[in-house]
Amino acid sequence: MSLLVAVIALAAGTFAIRLAGPVLRERTELSPWLERTMTDAAVVLICAVTATAALMEAQTFAGVARPVGVIVGGVLAWRKAPFVLIVLAAAATAAGLRAIGVP
Repeated sequence: MSLLVAVIALAAGTFAIRLAGPVLRERTELSPWLERTMTDAAVVLICAVTATAALMEAQTFAGVARPVGVIVGGVLAWRKAPFVLIVLAAAATAAGLRAIGVP
């Protein structure tokens, strides 16, 4: 029963937070500097999560193959390649490197 209550509370909280964005957006005015800063902060956060996921596995270095695959995917994304091609190329790069013995 307590699990059900926790799930309902989290669902209600998530809904309230998601609803607060559009409701409060019309009531508050953010400075252009703050909007740019928030956009930059989101990009930095995504880069940090990507770097952590690419470089670490269970609190140890993941090896060379995974970061190289992420770099290949990043270059293709920068060149505006189709998403399916990005994912397949990154996975194939990492798998190919591991197949030839690169950790």
